[in-house]
Amino acid sequence: MYDQTEIDKLELLTGERDGALLSLLLEDAEAFVLAYTNRTHLVEGLKKPVRDLAVIALNRMGTEGETGRSEAGESYSFDDAPKQIYDIMNRFRLARVGGHAHEKE
Repeated sequence: MYDQTEIDKLELLTGERDGALLSLLLEDAEAFVLAYTNRTHLVEGLKKPVRDLAVIALNRMGTEGETGRSEAGESYSFDDAPKQIYDIMNRFRLARVGGHAHEKE
């Protein structure tokens, strides 16, 4: 399970009350952020991108695999994730040297 404080924040942002679902979305988002940044643990500056990615995942439920949609004269397009999220993650990304990312303990 994920930290209850982060689940509470996600509830406030989304209105979703299913704690198990929110916890799963946060875990998946954290796994993505850690893999992208070559880290083994989450640093403080990466908590917001994790939360933002979890919100995006919740909002996209049911539209997986779509790149765009038109309904009732309105058009929607889906990006992977907004550039500002990648900008933050890039600041914390560790370079791999010899196949290993060297991270402070």
